[in-house]
Parts: sequence; C-alpha cells; structure tokens
Amino acid sequence: MSERKIRVLVAKPGLDGHDRGAKVIAAALRDAGMEVIYTGLHQTPEMIVNAAIQEDVDVVALSILSGAHMTLFPAVKQALDAEGADHILITGGGIIPEEDMAALREQGMGQLFGPGTPTTAAVQYIADWFAEHGRDRDDAGQ
Repeated sequence: MSERKIRVLVAKPGLDGHDRGAKVIAAALRDAGMEVIYTGLHQTPEMIVNAAIQEDVDVVALSILSGAHMTLFPAVKQALDAEGADHILITGGGIIPEEDMAALREQGMGQLFGPGTPTTAAVQYIADWFAEHGRDRDDAGQ
C-alpha cells in the first residue's frame, strides 16, 4: 500500500466573515504535506458536507469565530453521519470557551483549538489522528 496525503477540508460555516485564521491553518496544513481544500466564507453545513464527500476528505476543519459553534459543529457532524461519512474527523477552532470545547468533544468532535494555539499543534493532531484512524481510499468502498 502506498502512502497517500491526508486530505483536509477547511471551512468557514455561518455568517462569520473573518477568514485569516482559516487561511493560516490551511497554509500550515499544506506546508506540512497535506492536501487542503478551502471552501471559502459563508458555507452552510450542507455545503461543507457535500464538498467533504465530493473531495473524499479525511478531515473537516471548521473555523468559527461567530459564537455559533454549538450549532454549527453538531450540524456538520449530523449531516456527515447521515451521509455515512462518520469516518471523517471533525476538528477546528476559533473563539470557543473551554466548557463548550468539552461539550463538543462529548458529541464526537475531535480536538478543538483556541486563539494563540501554534499551527504545529493542529498539524500534529491531524497527523497523529490519521496515523491511528486513517483509511485507504481504495478500501473505503466509495
């Protein structure tokens, strides 16, 4: 089996128009050798899930600064699960209080990152997750 790149979809759900953090993390993931798809601003959960499935990604990384994280993260997870794509890691970051991060983790999200987190922490988390849970696309039945 040949080694393949980790495919990550970086998305900005909701009405938040600040995308500097999403662009910074997308560049860091790309610089680390991952394939990155950035969907741009104002994405609905359905748009994100459609792109994730079309692009056959391993990870969806959401960037949320609007305060709607307790709605948007679960909406993306529910839509992925409904499409049979529960093997995709959902991670991300933004302005998310620690207690909300814990609640989202209990709902099945991956690690979430707050302001000031080094990009290397997110890169390492995704690489470690993929090493443990990654899948070979040829065996995924898609």
